[in-house]
Amino acid sequence: MNKKILIIGLGITGMSCLKFFLKKKIIPAIMDERKNFKFIKKIPLYVPCHFGSLNRDWILNSQLIILSPGISIFNNLILEAQKKNIEIIGDMELFARYNTTPLIAITGTNGKSTVTNMIANIMKKSNFQVSIGGNIGYPVMNLLSFKRDFYILEISSFQLETIKKLDIYIAIILNISQDHMDRYPLGIEQYRNFKLRIYRNANICIYNSDDKLCYPEVFYNEKKYITFGKFSGKYSLSFKKEKVFLKINNKKIFNFNKTKLIGVHNYLNSLAVLAVIDILKISKKIFFKEMNNYKNMNHTLKIIHKENGVIWINDSKSTNVNSTKVALEYLCKKKRIWLFLGGYDKNCKFFLLQKYLQKKNNIKIFCFGQLSKKILSIYSKAIIVKTIYEGIKKIIKLVKFGDIVLFSPACSSIDQFKNFKHRGNEFIRIVKKIHKCK
Repeated sequence: MNKKILIIGLGITGMSCLKFFLKKKIIPAIMDERKNFKFIKKIPLYVPCHFGSLNRDWILNSQLIILSPGISIFNNLILEAQKKNIEIIGDMELFARYNTTPLIAITGTNGKSTVTNMIANIMKKSNFQVSIGGNIGYPVMNLLSFKRDFYILEISSFQLETIKKLDIYIAIILNISQDHMDRYPLGIEQYRNFKLRIYRNANICIYNSDDKLCYPEVFYNEKKYITFGKFSGKYSLSFKKEKVFLKINNKKIFNFNKTKLIGVHNYLNSLAVLAVIDILKISKKIFFKEMNNYKNMNHTLKIIHKENGVIWINDSKSTNVNSTKVALEYLCKKKRIWLFLGGYDKNCKFFLLQKYLQKKNNIKIFCFGQLSKKILSIYSKAIIVKTIYEGIKKIIKLVKFGDIVLFSPACSSIDQFKNFKHRGNEFIRIVKKIHKCK
């Protein structure tokens, strides 16, 4: 590869690309808008660097740009490079050009990590050699070092923006709702179009039949399409009184009430998982056993503390309105909910949550972060707090037996925290500390 290569963005993704090239004895130039960042000391002195801004000359004189997911393809300098026909790809496309291992790829607004982990756990217990990567925190370029039967990838819309030919054996779209509207100036249709790219070079497409946004724009004869949904699809649910069953082709085969799964959204996630399991001809007994024992992931509707009849739940992974709505739908029959909302505004339609909240008299809102005033403007009874700590201190004096404290912010965390994990861990730490000191 004798091109002038430039890597923009030196987070874990950019660093994985840099290591890949250096291993091949190719020295790219690197660039980051930050002056100081986590990996700066790990960069060899012989690598050309520009930090603190985007260098226009470097960008426009490159022949291949590797763009990290955090850098928008709608950045003016990136658009200028596109007009000059400079090739711009991300780590997913770079990975695609060297990968020979079959891929199972999952995208969607919510539930990606849960489904990725469920599939990986079941496949491992069925003696498949698998590794997971992508948006889940392990860069795809690092996967190339491992010989596996399958790679299981969680892919974000940001990563899908720059793919051209990612060959996928099984592609899944779980759901699509408003998220990252600050990134997509043309709104949810633009966001959806990037999500649909996952189907382009997939052999088998699995999608949510309840969600029209998940439907492929074109159905090709050479591809296989499999559906799942709450009431329709090959894999669906059946509700009888308080029992929920899994159905295949309208035949009940499993009772979700015997599992530790929380919420209908997780039942839907498991339908997508079962579709994959059937394709791979894995025994359903392994699937049933895994579902019976599966617990919600950290930062996803996870009970972190119980005391005096009050339950504290961490749902920090809720970074969009629909995710919080799902949590409230599951918990709405409870006596009273003390809800934490707030963070960085991604231009999502927060009023969609407002309509839901107005029907519920048992939800008390505490808001924090950049979005506090906007939340207050549409929900006048909300209480603004500067920090999570301040909110918890106030709530702990007000809660009564049977109440739930739900930390489900519906926003990104980047105004006050490194990421949703940092935010969730802070919530857990403060809750534990305050109860210990009581």
